[in-house]
Amino acid sequence: MDTEEQLIAETAQANRALGAAGQSDMVWGHVSIRDPEGRGVWMKASGWSFEELTPDRVVLVTPEGEVLAGSERRHIEYPIHTEVLTARPDLNSVVHTHAPAAVSFAALDQPLLAISHDGVEFAEPQISRFTRTGALIKSAELGKALAETIGDGVGCLIPQHGLVTVGPNPATAVMRALLLARACHVQLQAMAAGPIRRSSDSAEIALKKAEVWPQSQIDAGYAYLCRKSG
Repeated sequence: MDTEEQLIAETAQANRALGAAGQSDMVWGHVSIRDPEGRGVWMKASGWSFEELTPDRVVLVTPEGEVLAGSERRHIEYPIHTEVLTARPDLNSVVHTHAPAAVSFAALDQPLLAISHDGVEFAEPQISRFTRTGALIKSAELGKALAETIGDGVGCLIPQHGLVTVGPNPATAVMRALLLARACHVQLQAMAAGPIRRSSDSAEIALKKAEVWPQSQIDAGYAYLCRKSG
C-alpha cells in the first residue's frame, strides 16, 4: 500500500471508529488527516455517516476548498480542519462531531471537572469554548478564529454546535473526542443528582494523565474502536 492509499484507508478507519464511539449524527461530523505533501487534508466526504466511510468516500481538500482527489463532495465546514492544521504544525488530525453530551454541557457555561478518568485532559488546563458563533464554521476567517480559541490545547467545545478535538495522529484526536463527550456526560449526570462534592485535584490530574492516559492506552482504546467498527 503506497502512502496515499494508506492515508485514505486511515482516514476512513478513523471516521468509522468515531461511529463505533457513538458520535454519529446521521451524515454530519468529520475526521481529517493532514496531507504530508502540504496539499490540504484528507477527510470524510459529505453525505455519508461515520459508519459508512469507505476509502472511496474520502476526499483530499485544499485550504481553498478545492477537491484534489476523490469523486465525492466535500463538507462545507472543511475550514475547521484546514485552518486548525495550518495553525498547528505539531498536529496531524482533527475531529469535529455533534456529540449531544458536549452540546448539552457547553450550554451550562460551567467548568469541566475531572470527575472520572475521562475528564483529566480537559480540566487542567480547562477546555476552551468557541463562542463567536454556534452556526456553521464555513469560512477561513471562522476557521482561523476557532484555531485561535484552541491555541495549543487539545480541542474546544462549541456551544450550540458540538466539539473539536485535535491530535498528532487520528488515534489521539478520536479518543479525545470520545473522552470529552464522556466527561461531559458524567458531569451532567452528577449535576442532575445534586451538588458536585468531589473531583480530582491538580496532583491527581497530573498523575492520571501519566498513568491512565499514556499514548499506549490511547492507542489501545483506539484499536478497540477500530476492531468494533470493522
